[in-house]
Amino acid sequence: MKAILSEPSLLQLLLDAQSFSGKNYVSEEEVGRIARELNVTKSRVYSTASFYSEISLEPRGRHLVRICTNAPCENAGKAEVQAAIQQELGIVPGETTEDGMYTLESVNCLGACYMSPAIRIDDEVYGNLDPEEAVRLIRETTEE
Repeated sequence: MKAILSEPSLLQLLLDAQSFSGKNYVSEEEVGRIARELNVTKSRVYSTASFYSEISLEPRGRHLVRICTNAPCENAGKAEVQAAIQQELGIVPGETTEDGMYTLESVNCLGACYMSPAIRIDDEVYGNLDPEEAVRLIRETTEE
């Protein structure tokens, strides 16, 4: 009897592969390995990976900076915070700094509407930001 693939196991393998990649993404080689390991098609693995915004199939920076673009953040000053971050890093959403330290991404929601505007740096969410505070957080991450 063939085992039924549960989506969480595929998703967890993708997340694990990404976190161990060193470049915050799932490589083509890893997609193939996961497909073989779970006995599914590469298409199934790619389909799952591309569905979740948390997973990338392209190399990203060591640090991921995500800016919430949902209405509460937009209304609370997201544009100013984003402009300050873009100026600090010298990139726009979807780009990675030349040194490979940061990738800037826009996301629909961080689940932090109560503290808009919010950003997420790696696994930590920060809210009630003004442009100066956002830049300070980026600089602190650089110093680590």
